[in-house]
Amino acid sequence: MTNTDPATLSEAQAAQELADLAARLAQANRQYHTDDAPDLTDAEYDALKRRNAALEAQFPHLKRADSPSDQVGAAVADGFGKIRHAVPMLSLANAFAAEDVTEFDAGIRKFLNLGADAPLTYTAEPKIDGLSLSLRYERGLLVQAATRGDGEVGEDVTANARTIADIPQHLTGAPDLLEVRGEVYMSHADFAALNARQTASGDKTFANPRNAAAGSLRQLDPAITAARPLRYFAYAWGALSEPLAPSQSGAIARLKALGFQTNPLTVQCHSPAALMAHYIRIAADRASLGYDIDGVVYKVDDLALQARLGFRSTTPRWAIAHKFPAETAWTRLISIDIQVGRTGALSPVARLHPVTVGGVVVSNATLHNEDYIAGRDAKGAPIRDGRDIRAGDWVQVYRAGDVIPKIADVDLTRRDKDAEPYDFPQLCPECGSAAIRESGDAARRCTGGLICPAQGVERLKHFVSRGAFDIEGLGAKQIEMFYHDADLPVKTPADIFTIAARDAANPLQKLKNREGFGATSVTKLFAAIDARRRIALDRLIFGLGIRHVGEVAATTLARHFGTWPAFERAVTDPDTRADLLAIDGVGSVMADSLIAAFANPAERAAIDALVAQLTEVEPVIWRVADGSPVAGKTVVFTGTLERMTRAEAKARAEALGAKVAGSVSAKTDILVAGPGAGSKATKAAELGVQVMDEAAWLALIGA
Repeated sequence: MTNTDPATLSEAQAAQELADLAARLAQANRQYHTDDAPDLTDAEYDALKRRNAALEAQFPHLKRADSPSDQVGAAVADGFGKIRHAVPMLSLANAFAAEDVTEFDAGIRKFLNLGADAPLTYTAEPKIDGLSLSLRYERGLLVQAATRGDGEVGEDVTANARTIADIPQHLTGAPDLLEVRGEVYMSHADFAALNARQTASGDKTFANPRNAAAGSLRQLDPAITAARPLRYFAYAWGALSEPLAPSQSGAIARLKALGFQTNPLTVQCHSPAALMAHYIRIAADRASLGYDIDGVVYKVDDLALQARLGFRSTTPRWAIAHKFPAETAWTRLISIDIQVGRTGALSPVARLHPVTVGGVVVSNATLHNEDYIAGRDAKGAPIRDGRDIRAGDWVQVYRAGDVIPKIADVDLTRRDKDAEPYDFPQLCPECGSAAIRESGDAARRCTGGLICPAQGVERLKHFVSRGAFDIEGLGAKQIEMFYHDADLPVKTPADIFTIAARDAANPLQKLKNREGFGATSVTKLFAAIDARRRIALDRLIFGLGIRHVGEVAATTLARHFGTWPAFERAVTDPDTRADLLAIDGVGSVMADSLIAAFANPAERAAIDALVAQLTEVEPVIWRVADGSPVAGKTVVFTGTLERMTRAEAKARAEALGAKVAGSVSAKTDILVAGPGAGSKATKAAELGVQVMDEAAWLALIGA
């Protein structure tokens, strides 16, 4: 895993790092949410998540099927009953700097088409470091309590929740159905007293108040929970039979009136500057609050605006958590190594003398690219005042926003007199091919292609990854083994589908007799490989590992073309580039990358050999929303929309199961035309496509 600036990473490097991140975050989620024994600090976990998000933003086509961005919490532990949340318990996007808060505000205004001076009120509240808990009340009675779990299904801890004094058993004046959400926590004083009692009785002490609170709530014996000093702050809600109030602040006040503890530091703010001022005040008082917080949460106050803003896959658009900063440390840079990724990019990695940063010992950090090492950005402007980085230097390492620490600065006063500037390699260290840097590319790339073992291995790892062919029993470790194997070499994806036949033809060196294999495991592996001879079109396109084509783009292409022959014709016919560019979400870079991949003789031969091994390529079935009048229809928006932004219109249409295209064709069902519709309206008329204005569209979807 590298820590290179996402803008300078190769696709291979990004794909590998995303795979590593998925594994690390899945483990961290299990440790935090299921085992109550995390080995990462909150800042470190946030760093992992932010790095993953940054990579996905730079390489949206590489987003994995098991992306941490699409996951909340972890699966329910054994021993607890399961409760499916009526409304998913989502996580929050994170902010780490003042500019992130400004961008949050600007993004909301852009989505809602609000001017910079239009009034917009937020709430700001401390982010409690505890365990999320949802409480379901029916006709005023507490009937169910569930942890977050994976966001969809939580653990049934109803009996335990009833022992917490801050949680009312009966509500007066509440809606018939009310699902209250909040955080179970433990105060510093209670935590210290609990650990003192644990020590006195010879029992294990807790590492921190959050672990103590989570472990106490998730006891199989409610009597143990009852003996623990747990508290509860209410700050949100799920399912409701009627609204609590028109605003976030009003709803919180209603929850307080119903008998819940709410945080007294929750305030209304009317600008990003006011949000930052409150953040600074809370940060200054953090040590004296008496309980742990790890940031401040900002939410749009108007609930009608929250409804318009809606949700991403796992986070609301109308809220963000502004986290407190992590630590930095100085250490010595021992050496600079080069890693080669799937698309051939050469990425420099700093090997560091181990140093503790934010509670974790780190020994690697990104050096981004050759420009960063030389002390300049991609445009040649100086960074770090032009100070370059050399082996032997003392460097400042930080973990605020990335999975592996970045190097922020270098101390020239401690530089060895004989230290020499780093000479970035012009040849690939893996295969010796020329490593060139094309205009506009921040990375230098190996030109060896399929002959480069580093690229070959990474491409195969990508091919069997979860979002691609996802072959059970054939992971990164097995790919490494087969790639370098003398008897059953796997150099291209097609080779995977001939392993069984080649093994059968070799009477001496049977795979089942090798270390790490057996008759049963080999039988399962061969069956898993054969099962993938039938593959969905989007998985096939993604599995090819074409630069700039990730999971989202692969799905877009699969939905547009429907079949492999149609897709293949589109990317091999030089006259179809304009058609590719007409697809919503496909730009010139992606289109050129697709065309170039199929025009390369070696690449094309490998693709053809793979397809020849497949028995069926299944089309992608578009998601259909029940009861939606536009489910499955292709919609194009053109002209000026007056009641919502284009982004909001697209989000609403897709939420209702419609496909949003970028241009009008014979497959278009509806053209929503605002003022200035132009040529798209003309083409729609020629093709007989239904045309409606914005008002008619909103009436159709019931908005």
